[in-house]
Amino acid sequence: MASLSAVGYATNYIPCSTSFFPKKPPQFNNRRRNPVVKFTCKAKNGETSPGKFDRRDVLLGLGGLYGTSLAANPMALANPVLPDYKNCIDATQPNETSINCCPPPVDPSRVKDFVPSATTVNTRKPAHSFEVGSDYYKKYTSAIIKMKNLSPSDPRNFRQQANVHCANCDGGYTQLGNPKLFSVHNSWLFFPWHRWYLYFFEKICQNLIDDDTFTLPFWNWDAPEGMQIPSIYNSELTSPLYDCFRNPDHLPPTVTNLDWSYGDKPVDPNIQIENNLSIMHTQMITQSKTPFDFFGKAYRAGDDTPTIGIAGQIEQTPHNHVHSWTGTISDQTNPIDLGALYSSARDPVFYAHHSNVDRMWTIWLNKLGGSNFTDRDWLFTNFIFYNEEAKPVRVSTKDCLDTTKLGYKYEDVPIPWLDVSAKPKPRAKAKTLPSAPGPAQVFPITLDKPINVIVKRPKKSGTGSSEEILVIEGIEYDERNYVKFNVYINEDDVNACRPNNTEFLGSFSNLPHGHQMIANTSKTFRISQVLEELGARDYDKVLVTLIPKSNPVKINGIKIEFENS
Repeated sequence: MASLSAVGYATNYIPCSTSFFPKKPPQFNNRRRNPVVKFTCKAKNGETSPGKFDRRDVLLGLGGLYGTSLAANPMALANPVLPDYKNCIDATQPNETSINCCPPPVDPSRVKDFVPSATTVNTRKPAHSFEVGSDYYKKYTSAIIKMKNLSPSDPRNFRQQANVHCANCDGGYTQLGNPKLFSVHNSWLFFPWHRWYLYFFEKICQNLIDDDTFTLPFWNWDAPEGMQIPSIYNSELTSPLYDCFRNPDHLPPTVTNLDWSYGDKPVDPNIQIENNLSIMHTQMITQSKTPFDFFGKAYRAGDDTPTIGIAGQIEQTPHNHVHSWTGTISDQTNPIDLGALYSSARDPVFYAHHSNVDRMWTIWLNKLGGSNFTDRDWLFTNFIFYNEEAKPVRVSTKDCLDTTKLGYKYEDVPIPWLDVSAKPKPRAKAKTLPSAPGPAQVFPITLDKPINVIVKRPKKSGTGSSEEILVIEGIEYDERNYVKFNVYINEDDVNACRPNNTEFLGSFSNLPHGHQMIANTSKTFRISQVLEELGARDYDKVLVTLIPKSNPVKINGIKIEFENS
């Protein structure tokens, strides 16, 4: 069989089949070739800190890859992280089928700045509202077939579009100006990069079917009506919207589990729906009070990957869990298509899934009073995509904040998790905490079995924030692995606790990558409101329980601190 890097859909559409991809996809190794650096990064005014350099020198040194328009802008003296699109890194395993997810290389002389200026606004609608055989279904399948039949060298080809995601999300590029890897996951880049990615995928579809009113649907997994894989993606094996590497146990009518763990068995559909609504309420409202909660932590030039901070709440739950619930995982180290970052965009339902993730951004801003970052390193982070005419264009985060300027909005459908009835409720108030060791007696530890830890609460001093944050720090794991553990607070019987109980704080999860790299990151939870609801406001310590749901991970500590301390 030809290497995956050479596979395309040229001449005829090839439906998903077990012969199209290897049964066990190869894993990336940790050997990297060093890209040739074609410019010098100079410190400014004696500055010698890693990753700090005069951005004008770097941008101009690329001969126009990022353009003089940005270099002349005062914001160019900021420190946004930028991918080096001139050097995509192959990732292969010796004696295995090659996984090369590098899209066609960018010609620096062809890159143009792109600023959206839509004159009409189309509406993205829920995928479950469309029927197989409808006019919309015919348009959508026609667009995907045409995309799959484009030449493999065409950057608009369906496989090449999947490669764009793989390269940007799974270590295909280094950072511009230093050899550290670039990734749009697990940081504040997650939402804006994926918004742009969907935008150009949608524009390519419009162009191929000559219909500028066409929009991508969204998988409405946050409402009961949409909590199944939409029928248009699962109608027949020969459909271009079908993918054979979805988990066969999770096909309709199985209700999506928004906090799925490997090995979970389906529960009563009504219970699952109730759990899902509570998860959405927790993630979008209780745990997403600030931009850092929602989007993720800052990611600036020179920051390490994958230790680039902490993923936003929505990226971990429900985003990661819908991925892993949908994709095939024959064992915990062998995820396929939607179950792994490197292959996920090969499944057409990926785009509906991420359209709903993007919709969460609009809901957080418009319904929940959220706000975007004003940090220039976020606003002036730039990406390059190929547009509907197969021409490379440069875009920035600041230009995707208003979806109407991009030419789309989301249909105003019911949002049941906003209702107070979806809010998790205490399983039992004012528990007597069982005895358990403190953090110093427990950590570091390999989490291969449940653990209980008693954590002291800090005493507030000064005039700073009184919001308490539980921090699970030094989480180490192999990025190739599916990783998940659940976190409970003041719960003496986790077997009796469900996601619709206040004691269940949430989860930490990793969506598997293709390359091998040991990650070291953290996970935070807001607990002030939770402790109030549990009747534990005056407790001087809390019980934290960690339940492994996957491959073991190493954890180096747990503490409680005040926000911004």
